[in-house]
Parts: sequence; C-alpha cells; structure tokens
Amino acid sequence: MVLTDMVVKQLEILHEATPQAMRIGVFWNPITPAHEPAIKAVRAAAEILGVKLHEVATRRVDDYEDAIASVIRENVNSLLVMASPIIYGDNASRLIQLTLKHRLPAMFGYKEHVQAGGLMSYAPDVLDLYRRSAVYIDKILRGTKPADLPVEQASKYEMAVNLKTAKALGLTIPPLLLVRADEVIE
Repeated sequence: MVLTDMVVKQLEILHEATPQAMRIGVFWNPITPAHEPAIKAVRAAAEILGVKLHEVATRRVDDYEDAIASVIRENVNSLLVMASPIIYGDNASRLIQLTLKHRLPAMFGYKEHVQAGGLMSYAPDVLDLYRRSAVYIDKILRGTKPADLPVEQASKYEMAVNLKTAKALGLTIPPLLLVRADEVIE
C-alpha cells in the first residue's frame, strides 16, 4: 500500500470514528515528495465521503501553532496528520498537546503518536518493516546484489486507538472500529 492509499484509509477510519465531523483538517508537508499525490487522493476521497477539507501546509514543527489556529478558525471537527519526517518521534508531542487542548480528534501516521496521547493511527507495522530489512541485509551479506532484490512495500498495517484520549475528547469510538484495532490503549 502506497501513501496515497494509506491516507485515504486513514481519512475513512477518521470519518468512521467521527461521523459528525463534516470539516476535516489535513496537515501535509509540501516538501515531502509523496504528499502531493497523497493530498490529491485525500481530496477525491473527501468528495466521496461528503466532507470538506481544510488543508494546511506544515513544513516544520514551528508551524503547528498557526496551523492549529487555522483549523480552529475554520471550524474543523477533526484532523488528519500525514506522516512525514518532521512529525516523526518527539516532534509530534507539541501537536498532540494542541489537539488535546482544542479537543480536536486526530488521526496520525505513526502508532507512537497514539501511545503518546494522540487519538488514533493507521500505519505500517514498523517491527515488521525491520524484520523484512533484516532479511534483505542477510541476502546482501550472502552475496546478493542489492539491485537484484525486489522493491517491497509494507504488507502489514496496524490501527491503534487511545480510549483515554477519546474519553478526554468526549468521543465514543464505534465498537466495530475498536474490534478492528490492533492496539487499544485504555
């Protein structure tokens, strides 16, 4: 699954979790090459779902305050945060705090963000990616030329939901969505 498919799935899951949200903010990074086609896919999916998007370009961590202010001004009901290098790791902690402060349900691109207090994520299983990398490294060390190895995409995806965050936001996650989640934080 490429990023375009993954963000469409993230939007669908977010919409399922917050069906009353008719205005969804999308944080994307125009510097991240895969985001341009991904934002186009999200636009098409939003039209099918019947929701309006408010797109906000976030190029660096310092953009989060203004970006959140923008979605609040536009009466956005939930937020889709596309995965990018600037949002990985501790860089998301400020954004997670802002979404909680403004009671904004958000879908993140990394499970670690849900573990840190974000509402939900749908993303490749990073441990599975590491395991697959080890297989490739083994083949290379045994003499296979890297150019002879096929390019692989992630094959295992995980959905995580933080019920503590949902409760703090006054949000009830639909039971059918919780059943599909790989990790539920209570």
